[in-house]
Amino acid sequence: MTTTRLLGLGLGLGLWLLLALPAAAQQGRPGGHFIDNWDLDGDGAVSEAEIESKRDALFTMFDMDGNGLLDSAEWTLFEETRKEDMAANLRGEPRGAMLGLEQGFAHDLNDVDGDGAVSRAEFADRAPDAFTRMDIDGDGVVTSADFGPGKG
Repeated sequence: MTTTRLLGLGLGLGLWLLLALPAAAQQGRPGGHFIDNWDLDGDGAVSEAEIESKRDALFTMFDMDGNGLLDSAEWTLFEETRKEDMAANLRGEPRGAMLGLEQGFAHDLNDVDGDGAVSRAEFADRAPDAFTRMDIDGDGVVTSADFGPGKG
């Protein structure tokens, strides 16, 4: 197996572990696997700080040359890996908090200066907006209630 292929497989597995987008029915509670993976303090809710931390980890994972930018090729790999993960783990269209997560990873939202690359600062600066998009009920945390039926 080539180094590139191994890297791609490793990145795919890492993204799967970080994004964790399985269907609610598979987990017994809406958004359960997402919350289990993004809830760093184990309190059953994902805070804005936890979203910021996970987004930073994702940025680091896909900034393969370590230059502090996700260039076109790195962003394309990020997008392809994320879409494959969603296809494998999400039934139907994203709704509620999952739709907010998906929207929060839009290239145009993250490439604030429009130069085609997403810097670490740009990606970090968009975390509060991504969190707001996920916190459907506006209670200051992302919980199963934000993933529930009819959300989105």
